[in-house]
Amino acid sequence: MDQNGNIAVASEPYAQAQDAASSMRTFAGEVWYDRARGIPYFDKVLGYPPSLPLLRSYLENAALLVPGVVEARAYFSGLRDRQLIGQVQIRNTAGQVSATGILGSAYSSGSTATGSGS
Repeated sequence: MDQNGNIAVASEPYAQAQDAASSMRTFAGEVWYDRARGIPYFDKVLGYPPSLPLLRSYLENAALLVPGVVEARAYFSGLRDRQLIGQVQIRNTAGQVSATGILGSAYSSGSTATGSGS
């Protein structure tokens, strides 16, 4: 809710970063109208030895499904308590750069950082 009691609406680039975070957290088969969408967490990620290049590819491709996102790069900074720490940075068609945390990162609550890219 916003300060007037209305439903709060985010705008670009923050909204795109939120949408990318949601896309990266979607499990394969979870979206009922598009069963091909989502990351195969149960089949290829959770419970398996981590393949960082494969996970990077999944995350970046999921972020690229967001309308207006033209580039996505996943950065991993380590593991803590069996949680992967890192972020995915996205660039939209206007050249704005946003970052969203992944998995066990400090941004896991869905917070994002935005700025203008060069």
